[in-house]
Amino acid sequence: MKRRHLLIGAAGPWLAGCGTPPPLPGAGNGPASAASAADAAASAASAAAPALPAVPPREWRAAWVATVANIDWPSKPGLSAAQQQDEIRRLCDTAQRIGLNALLLQVRPAADALYESALEPWSEVLTGTQGKHPGYDPLAVWLTEARARGLELHAWINPYRARHSTAKSPVADTHVSRTHPEWVRRYGDQLWMDPGEAGAAEHTLAVARDLLSRYAVDGLHLDDYFYPYPVTDPATKAEVDFPDDPAWKAYTASGGALARADWRRYQVNRLVQRLYALAHEVRPGTRVGISPFGLPRPDLRPAGISGFSQYDKLFADVELWLREGWLDYLAPQLYWPRAQTAQAFDVLLQAWRALNPLDRPIHPGLFTSRIDASPQSWMPDEILGQIDSVRRLSPGSGHIHFSLVALAQNRKGVADALRNGPYAAR
Repeated sequence: MKRRHLLIGAAGPWLAGCGTPPPLPGAGNGPASAASAADAAASAASAAAPALPAVPPREWRAAWVATVANIDWPSKPGLSAAQQQDEIRRLCDTAQRIGLNALLLQVRPAADALYESALEPWSEVLTGTQGKHPGYDPLAVWLTEARARGLELHAWINPYRARHSTAKSPVADTHVSRTHPEWVRRYGDQLWMDPGEAGAAEHTLAVARDLLSRYAVDGLHLDDYFYPYPVTDPATKAEVDFPDDPAWKAYTASGGALARADWRRYQVNRLVQRLYALAHEVRPGTRVGISPFGLPRPDLRPAGISGFSQYDKLFADVELWLREGWLDYLAPQLYWPRAQTAQAFDVLLQAWRALNPLDRPIHPGLFTSRIDASPQSWMPDEILGQIDSVRRLSPGSGHIHFSLVALAQNRKGVADALRNGPYAAR
């Protein structure tokens, strides 16, 4: 099932007790190496990180810039370097003119790179060919143009996806699916690095370290893709389990005793914790943000809220991350209209705030791109009303638009409505 379908039609416990996930039972191969020196260092760095992150000095008004499938930028693959850079400048101008103050640029959509990297190949969204140099460093240009307009720029990475369903070019020789095929699984029409493979996690951590050590980004951002959203068998319509048998069998053979779902959650928890520690070690002052699916786990939801469980299906224990402080802000994707009672915007915003004992900033994601030419399109007043809700219920925080293209196209006048309305006097 695709995430968009879940968001539009969403109506339908293991908890660690301390700041470090418990070691996995067993000390054999692969994911059972939880007590490694790397983990010990990550735990120490996490403990040394500031207890409370710096709160933005103004309302945070951000937008995601999605590069996967050329959603936001570049407008299509194969543009010249000059054309791509002209689009960067125009998008940054748009953000500044509307009144945004931050952009979250997707720089690693599928184990590839939109910046100079010795670890992963150039993304095909740039030239149409994975591994082909675009003739300039896109992230460096984005940083320069954002800084010139007073915009924060956060680097948005996907930790596990290895190939998107829209990819067309051959896989580069330096791509993880060729260099380490033992880490990679085909699931539905995409490739994923298996979170249960220790090498895959180490690779993602190495990518984050390299990125943060060389680019002065303001933050590191993860979206909602941890284990992938479930896919169904076309013939039987039954949900297909993620094919992680090799890693699971290695864990159980080493004496591991966790149930499979708990073991999967452990892998994700450990990566989130280590990424947070790494980011603060490599670039002190950076903000680590995560934008999960918008519904809390079923047993922690307010009455009347129902829908997809990321805790059970994506193995993302977001409430644990909030409680332990493994992020500097949370951006739950509240991609439903206010009148949709089973996923009520105001109720969910208050629910996430109540699950936040360390008082991390909550910047909900707004589905601004739901304003389009379809009969199901929202009107701009929905987005303006949601911003009003955020200001009433979570004063001094902010929000993130998905995505910048809807604002750049000024769909149904939404950019004008923002500039002349909620963003006019602030």
